[in-house]
Amino acid sequence: MSNPDISLDAVAIAIVGSGGAGAITAGGLLLEAASAAGWYGLMTRSVGPQIRGGEALAMVRLAPASVVTHGDHFDVLLALDWHNVDRFIDEVPLNEHSLILADAEAGEAPAVILASGAQLQALPLTYLADDISGGRANVVALGALAHLLGLPLEHLVTAAGRMLTRKGLDSDRLRAMLQAGHAAATCVDPLPGAQPALPGTRWRLTGNEAAALGALRGGVRFAAVYPITPATDLSEWLAPRLHQLGGHLVQAEDEIASINMVLGAAYGGVPALTATSGPGLALMTETLGLAVAAEIPAVVVNVMRGGPSTGIPTKSEQSDLDIALHGLHGDAPHLVLAPTTVGDCLFTTEWAVHLSEALQCPALVLSDQFLGQSVAVLDPPAPVTGDSSARRLAEAGAGRYDRYALSADGVSPMALPGTRGRQYTADGLEHNPHGTPSSRAIDHQAQLDKRRDKLLRYDYGADWVEVEGEGDLAVLTWGSMAGPVREAAVRARAQGLAVKVIVPRLLAPAQPARLAALLAGVQRLLVVEQSHSRQFYRYLRAHYALPGAVRVLSQPGPLPIRPAAVLTQLLQWS
Repeated sequence: MSNPDISLDAVAIAIVGSGGAGAITAGGLLLEAASAAGWYGLMTRSVGPQIRGGEALAMVRLAPASVVTHGDHFDVLLALDWHNVDRFIDEVPLNEHSLILADAEAGEAPAVILASGAQLQALPLTYLADDISGGRANVVALGALAHLLGLPLEHLVTAAGRMLTRKGLDSDRLRAMLQAGHAAATCVDPLPGAQPALPGTRWRLTGNEAAALGALRGGVRFAAVYPITPATDLSEWLAPRLHQLGGHLVQAEDEIASINMVLGAAYGGVPALTATSGPGLALMTETLGLAVAAEIPAVVVNVMRGGPSTGIPTKSEQSDLDIALHGLHGDAPHLVLAPTTVGDCLFTTEWAVHLSEALQCPALVLSDQFLGQSVAVLDPPAPVTGDSSARRLAEAGAGRYDRYALSADGVSPMALPGTRGRQYTADGLEHNPHGTPSSRAIDHQAQLDKRRDKLLRYDYGADWVEVEGEGDLAVLTWGSMAGPVREAAVRARAQGLAVKVIVPRLLAPAQPARLAALLAGVQRLLVVEQSHSRQFYRYLRAHYALPGAVRVLSQPGPLPIRPAAVLTQLLQWS
């Protein structure tokens, strides 16, 4: 799967407000209207640990080509009010070139905001909204942003109409609010620089929605879930669409029940999935071990958040890597995959279903809060090609059936319940090829080898990794960190520095020979990850031969690693 082009000609806007001010709504409407005008874009939301209610922040970045990360600073901060804005200060970097638009009735801007050197412009947003029946300050503010972007108001009228007319606001009043904000902002010059691309067929979806669609494309027809932030909206999107396709989604009483239901459905021949986050994954590990031992497919989409324990449920982090790789007790080989962009959540989840079915083992998909809950405007993602999700099934017949027979590729035909003459025992006890429980050393060794070898002998093709550029300086990263790394590499190349970017999509099983080929000629390697204990780097050291000169850029959430941080490391090493 090829990566879309990245544009450095982008505009970044942050919208902040207290609960009920409509900051997230305004951000979503801006992204929708901008996409209709030809922009690509990305919107990330940030809320406090209370998850619902309270202050909120919408971060929107628009460009004429693909947007896969937020930039180093924001061009515009729109403040609907200043209530608890200090909670978001670190997430909204401003500089002397930034513009702050604030409601004139919001009061004095906090000193920490003014310390950035950004220009402050007060606008009478609430006053103008109160002058219109049913007026809303956030809609008036959108009109002001339309002036700054050169965005036609009709796109905003259409977008707002779809969302707000059911709340009693007709198009005439929406247009009046937008026009009022547009006129009020004419005291400020439009933003220079970025222009939209030509309008075309584009999708607007979150990473969680993309993962759910990928699961459907892969053949998933049963899901069992227990709600947990930030994975819940995946199941909310999936539920009605599964029903339309003749499938079912069950909200279980807890995470243990959900993964057991998934295993039961898969044992019965129905590709199945659950979605969770770190605390839920911890509860599922025993059943995932059963899936390994009994060789039953199962897909778990784990949308990572800050940990441990409850941690920071609304912020992103890559700290579930260790448990995903090593959290199953015993020698339990399984698949671990990680999407690299919002759109890639579709491809990677679909591929995970295919691999899980083909290899008869569990597959863990490591998304995170940034990918899962960000909304992206993108070109339609490509489907998986060249893979078959067909499970190798045993046909009805007489005679002995060895469910766990040893084979050249490690995969043995699986009988579905009710297949004539093909009954077998599937449980967590070690067994002989027939499936009969056995504690003999020869059987244990043979089945351990079988479960390992089927993963090692499978041909994963070119999709196991994404590679860009050439050079003796390389960056190795994974998951959502691919966004800032790729943008930093584009900037570095613009300054004459040759940089190679390597992003494995398949994390387990490790591919040492194939990565060694990609690292041939690399003399300096920068590893980038969002964890406190350098989990990815430690995994690389355990399984791969790395170049002699290695540096690590690693930080935990909740703050993202921005492209400038990666670029600084690259330039210092040039």
